[in-house]
Parts: sequence; structure tokens; C-alpha cells
Amino acid sequence: MTIPGLVAPGALAPAAVAPVGLRVIGLDLSLTSTGVCLPDGSTFRVRTRSKDGDRRLLVIRAAVRAALSDHRPDVAVVEDLPKHAMAAGITAHVHGVVKCELLDAGVPYGLVVPATLKSYAADNGNADKARMAAAAYLAAGAEFVDDKGGDQCDAWWLRAAGHDALGQPLFSMPQAQRDRLTKVRWPAEILQRYTVAVTR
Repeated sequence: MTIPGLVAPGALAPAAVAPVGLRVIGLDLSLTSTGVCLPDGSTFRVRTRSKDGDRRLLVIRAAVRAALSDHRPDVAVVEDLPKHAMAAGITAHVHGVVKCELLDAGVPYGLVVPATLKSYAADNGNADKARMAAAAYLAAGAEFVDDKGGDQCDAWWLRAAGHDALGQPLFSMPQAQRDRLTKVRWPAEILQRYTVAVTR
């Protein structure tokens, strides 16, 4: 596991700091490199080795369990499996163990498909990793260390999407991009607790 890697010029801008009362964790799941954005905005990757086979699931499960225990999020925002993806079956194994951890911890979760996340963040459903990173920098001055695959950046945007959808945005965004989050089915138990800024 790498150390938290969110770096911003100077201190985090006040607009990028989580509002009091809502704690969101972003999870970009992958068998080789899972990106995590904690409720405080810091990010890290859970890296595994292919030679460890299915035992990699145990590494990811342990890391997610520790993050949930230490940071006690109110809600998780998870990047969903892309439709018709060839590797979706492999990533589905990771989704299974992580969802079990979320359920055991009593943390409700929303699933955001990659195209929706990219449209929200960069106004382009096909945005590449560089464009997603540029959008994070423009939105909040965020940069990510050791993030070649963009896993930390995606997790960061997932957390931001959760805050936005629950009426506590971390920074300003064009309304047209915010409206992309209406496609997400947010957990009813968390919607009842927080004001929702988007029309469902």
C-alpha cells in the first residue's frame, strides 16, 4: 500500500475541505491498483502483485476495512463496472469483497459508472486520465503523486461527486456537469439524512 498521496499547492483551499457533518470515501476499485480517497481528501493506492493470485483480494479487503474503521465515512462512492467491459469479471471480484466490507461496516454506497464520472468531472464521457487530472487541478488545485493509472484521481472525483450529489459540494462546478449525477442511484438511507442538490 502506498502512503496518502494527495498534494496541493500550499494548503488545501477552504472550498476543497469537507463540510462538517458529511464524510465521503471514494473508491476506484481494481485488482492491481485500487484508488482510495479518504473523507479528508487525502488519497492513496492499494497495489497488489499478480503473482499473489486471488490473495490480492485479501490485501484490498484489509485496506478498505482499515480505512472504514479509521475514518468512519457516512457514505462510499464506488466506480461501477463499465458495461460490456472485457475485464469486468475480474474487477467484479474486487467489488464483491469491498461491498461486503461496506455492508458489514454499515456504510451505504452509490455506484457511478466511468462515463458519468468523467462527464461530471471533465464534461466528457471519454475523458482520459490526463484530462481528469487537469480538471481536478482546475477545480481545487489538487495533484496526485505516483498516480500513473489515475486511480487516486478517479477516487478523488468520486468523493467530490458524493459531496455534490448530497448538497455539500467541495467546489463550484457548472450546473450541466452536476446534472450528470442525476443518473446515479444514491442510497436512500443517506438521502434521508442530507439535503440533495440534484433532482432525481
